Amino acid sequence: MRLYNFTIIKLTVCLILGIVIDFFYGIPLNLTLYITILLFVATSIVYLIAQKQFEKTVWFGVLVFITMTSLGILIANFHNQKNHKNHYTNQISAGIDSLKTITFRIREVLKPSIYHDKYAIEILEIDDNEVSGKSLLNVEKDSLAPTLKVDAIYVTKSDFKDLIHPLNPNQFDYKKYLEKKYIYHQLFIPNSSLLKVSSKSHTLFGIADNIRVFINKKLKTHDFKPDELAIINALLLGQRQDISEEVFTSYTNAGAIHILAVSGLHVGIILIILSFVFKPMERFKHGKLIKTIMLVSILWSFALIAGLSASVTRAVTMFSIVAIAINLKRPTNIYNTLAISMFIILLFKPLFLFDVGFQLSYLAVFAIVAIDPHLYKLWKPKYWLIDKLWHTFTITVSAQFGIIPLSLYYFHQFPGLFFISNLVIIPFLGIILGFGILVILLAVLNILPNFTANIFGNIISLMNDFVGWVSQQESFLFKDIPFSLLYVLVSYFLIVSSVRLFIKKNVPSLKLFLVAVVFIQLAFIYNEYNKPSNEFIVFHKSRNTLLGHVQNNKIKVTHDFDSITINENHIIKDFAVGSHVSTIEESKFQPIYKLNNKKLLIVDSLGVYNVKSFKPDYVLLRQSPKINLNRLIDSIQPMEIIADGSNYKTYVEQWEMICEKRKLPFHQTSKKGAYIIEY
Repeated sequence: MRLYNFTIIKLTVCLILGIVIDFFYGIPLNLTLYITILLFVATSIVYLIAQKQFEKTVWFGVLVFITMTSLGILIANFHNQKNHKNHYTNQISAGIDSLKTITFRIREVLKPSIYHDKYAIEILEIDDNEVSGKSLLNVEKDSLAPTLKVDAIYVTKSDFKDLIHPLNPNQFDYKKYLEKKYIYHQLFIPNSSLLKVSSKSHTLFGIADNIRVFINKKLKTHDFKPDELAIINALLLGQRQDISEEVFTSYTNAGAIHILAVSGLHVGIILIILSFVFKPMERFKHGKLIKTIMLVSILWSFALIAGLSASVTRAVTMFSIVAIAINLKRPTNIYNTLAISMFIILLFKPLFLFDVGFQLSYLAVFAIVAIDPHLYKLWKPKYWLIDKLWHTFTITVSAQFGIIPLSLYYFHQFPGLFFISNLVIIPFLGIILGFGILVILLAVLNILPNFTANIFGNIISLMNDFVGWVSQQESFLFKDIPFSLLYVLVSYFLIVSSVRLFIKKNVPSLKLFLVAVVFIQLAFIYNEYNKPSNEFIVFHKSRNTLLGHVQNNKIKVTHDFDSITINENHIIKDFAVGSHVSTIEESKFQPIYKLNNKKLLIVDSLGVYNVKSFKPDYVLLRQSPKINLNRLIDSIQPMEIIADGSNYKTYVEQWEMICEKRKLPFHQTSKKGAYIIEY
């Protein structure tokens, strides 16, 4: 049966298309609503006519797909609270930097930064006006103050700050990431400025957080190490905030990070365990129905406790559909099940479509379903253990085919030993999860023996140590791989055509494969043609100066970093990877840079700028030079002034005011980001 014959798959594709259109073009809500209603009416009329004629024309199908696309646009619009009249942005649009009395509820505890504890909050009131919407809360770290709890309501007086785009090229855009979660502003508040409001209202998220806190309280009475407890929280409670940077990096480099994200693998194992436990219920009248209801209820309760992330929501939705289909004794097609689960999720969470976990989990499952049966057939081991290891290997390889292009695009690295970590961990993951569920139940009931807790803790430590050992094999970890969106598209085209040729060795499959190879070559040629050439970049780095000079696929870097800053800085590496620049060299500061017909003068803390032989086009001020800027402008008459992150804030503000009065362009990297001179 051909894939494109399934109606639900076509409808899901149209829904996705509608969500994408709204995300990139932002069609107004009212217009979308009217168009969708008209299309639904037109579709109903055409359907009734077709029913009377006992024939569905191609125009009916086209109209249905257009209607579904319009529905996708409407759903994406409707879920964006910014389009609603009572959204808080309507209250602050007149003065974003003015102080407001804000009442908010803690919605989610996020991973903290160096200086702040971070929370996703739900805005309830602004200046006694009821509003809606989410924001990001940054609370100054205070070792004496407890972490804010989910569902707690606070009042504070503060101003909303805009989220900031990355200040340097090719860096992670945290602003876009938060906007996909409908978060558009942030608050910076000291803990002492928060006034807690007594409230008896509870949300499902608050109840789930209380359950997690209760479980952790019980587990902490036993001698689990911090890393062990963090992994238990990730595997069984879906919370990864407490995982140390070292452990997280080890799992990432070993190609086992998916083990820490509750997804289809975990939910599938849990469903098998629960199905076995509830198997005796099938003997009673309506036992299968009761068993199915209990299974689905427990799965969704687990999803809620795990935080309803994109991957766990996808997995629980899919396995709920499978459980229901089995109870109804309906034959299930995995492609239909995937499409139905995606369709349902996107109806309620349309921007999950742009979530990395959502994308990778669906692509991995789709690749396993499409590729694994054919790889597994290549060899039939005689022994049970070897057969299971071989099947684990084929599943792992199949999943990698599905996620490699997207992983390279997002993370720019490939763990060459991914199959080793998966071959060792995945066969025992069912035991680990089953043991973990037992440990949690016993701990909650206060009957967990210490030796049982110690055994489970040692198992987690062994897993961490093994993953750490794999990640240390750096010669098998390929980092900083440039991979653009164009490469992603042509790579998937090549993978699909290769799999098709592997399954169906015929002329059409060969032609498709050769076309894919041609597209890959064209993508490489296009990339070579569009590489940056002859650019001078003043990057933004707080308290330092960082310059980059790009020529002939090489960047010469000049900086004043100390040894610690050099190791922690990723600005140049991110730029080189994103721009496909292959060579990085270091060079010394020069007072003057000649860029063909353009000239850049650097004025540092010495304040020397006595140049009479030429007039620079640009002047870069660094290390807070004590100069009379008016005199400098009169003397050398530059076209533009640039101030990087190494200058004192008060100096920069004075320079900006002077340039504004004299109507001379002024570029402050801390506000406008890196300054790029193309020549």
